[in-house]
Amino acid sequence: MRILAAGDHFVRPDLLRAALREELGAAHEITELTLPWPHEPFGPVGDVHEASGTEEELVEALDGAEICVTQMAPFTEKVFAACPHLRMVAVSRGGPVNVDLAAATRRGVAVSFAPGRNAPAAAEFAIGLMLAAMRRITTADAELKRGKWRGDFYAYEEGGIELDGATVGLVGYGAIGRIVARVLRAFGAHVLVADPYTDPHAARADGVEPVALDELLRRSGVVSLHARLTPETHHLIDAAKLDLLPEGAVLVNSARGGLLDYAPLPGLLRSGRLGALALDVYDVEPPPADWPLHDAPNVVTAPHLAGATRQTAHRAAAITAAEAGRFVRGDALAHPANPEVQEAVRP
Repeated sequence: MRILAAGDHFVRPDLLRAALREELGAAHEITELTLPWPHEPFGPVGDVHEASGTEEELVEALDGAEICVTQMAPFTEKVFAACPHLRMVAVSRGGPVNVDLAAATRRGVAVSFAPGRNAPAAAEFAIGLMLAAMRRITTADAELKRGKWRGDFYAYEEGGIELDGATVGLVGYGAIGRIVARVLRAFGAHVLVADPYTDPHAARADGVEPVALDELLRRSGVVSLHARLTPETHHLIDAAKLDLLPEGAVLVNSARGGLLDYAPLPGLLRSGRLGALALDVYDVEPPPADWPLHDAPNVVTAPHLAGATRQTAHRAAAITAAEAGRFVRGDALAHPANPEVQEAVRP
């Protein structure tokens, strides 16, 4: 069987190849394609929204391949139409957003994805953003590098806040949120969670308090977003929800930009209504030069780096290789995106 390892400069082809060899041995032919992300931004390709490379180079690389393992390759209607031998695509991301799932299903191609591949990395990064915002770490660093000693941050009015004893609200309690909660509890925080898909009994057993979203926002001095972006959660935190936060609250978004309405934030920060904001994701990526938050006070920013660890790349490769192995052996996929076609295409 021919397998294409369509990697990039994060989940590299050599990592995918090594994981496939460990999973399948040397019996199968593995070819490689290197896509340009992250040296070139991902974006729309054909009829998919978040992909890297071109349809043409992918079609050429897929010649005769029955399986492809990838993170960013653009699996569009055009690609599926040009690759009749293709039977399975394993995507090493939390969702197969680079795959036209309807087209794959119509053509009987099984698709899998890799939930949780970056959960430890994203959880650690969220805690880092939280601490940076609460304790002015990035602001103090930037000022000192400009030659300004901000001893005035020791003034009571300027002082930071601690996680120990704080009430922290997590909007979303999936794989990432659970790790964040565990770390927060170790700091001594009281953790509230709002997630309609979470079993409240299981959440309480974890030592967190499940509540409705509005209650979480009213009670939390720190709020961190960890929900998935769906049509229902778009702008889940809008102006009305932001108005529920206590005076001086800290808000962290390292999940998806679309969860948050960014328009009210500059005014809330300048008025002090919002104490600090920490972001790794944005409504437009990258933010434009005239982005209103560039000159707003108490803002910590990062360029969508929460999952950027070497361990994440290795986990992603291992998860997708394991899915390819299941497919080759005729086993059920662990993470099928279109389970309705899986039985029909098993070897």
